[in-house]
Amino acid sequence: MSKKIAFITGASAGIGEACASRFAHEGYDLLLAARRINRLETLSERLTQEYGTKTHLLALDVRNADEVFSAFSNLPNEWKQVDVLVNNAGLSQGLDPIDGGDTGDWDRMIDTNIKGLLYITRAVVPSMVARRSGHIINIGSIAGKEVYPNGNVYCATKHAVDALTKGMRIDLLDKHIKVTAVHPGMVETEFSEIRFKGDRERATAVYKNIEPLVAADVADAVWFAASRPKHVNINDMIIMPTVQANATTVVKEE
Repeated sequence: MSKKIAFITGASAGIGEACASRFAHEGYDLLLAARRINRLETLSERLTQEYGTKTHLLALDVRNADEVFSAFSNLPNEWKQVDVLVNNAGLSQGLDPIDGGDTGDWDRMIDTNIKGLLYITRAVVPSMVARRSGHIINIGSIAGKEVYPNGNVYCATKHAVDALTKGMRIDLLDKHIKVTAVHPGMVETEFSEIRFKGDRERATAVYKNIEPLVAADVADAVWFAASRPKHVNINDMIIMPTVQANATTVVKEE
């Protein structure tokens, strides 16, 4: 009997890498996608050594529709039967008020967080529909539940992820496909460095004097959703560090 397959986007670091590790630990084979193929190769070697995991790697920019559809259509047949899709690829860039925003930042967030998620889902889901089986897990954010100062476009993209998740769940309900959203609060990964365009000092300051989530915490939540019995679906999950009540209320220990 062949192992189940999890397809994880943005798997080269952070939450995506942690999800890959968790699914490997649970006995899945992994279809991993990211732009940084060298990082995927390093991850693949580690997971193969630790768990005997079989992997297939895709150097993929989810923003490019032609690239996404070509990559999936050219997969070996044994990799096309995805059981769990984790739409994790996403980014935040800039933290400017709407009147001072960088339109390039806006385009990158919209193209990655919304359109990239749609392209990947469109490529993968028809095979799930044909089998009447599968699970889509979209990584959202507390920014998809609330809007905070200077979060404008990023919050809008994550609100879109929340809405798309609900729409997918309705559209795919009679196909017996589960759809889940996992919305983390503050998670310390290189995600913050990307938001601040490589300014590590600003990124580190965000988490000063608090204990945020780590990527493995979110991966645990993703696995919990994926591991429920066939008749159980986790629709929506918000996971926060204990020191964070909502998008803007955080207790810092001096």
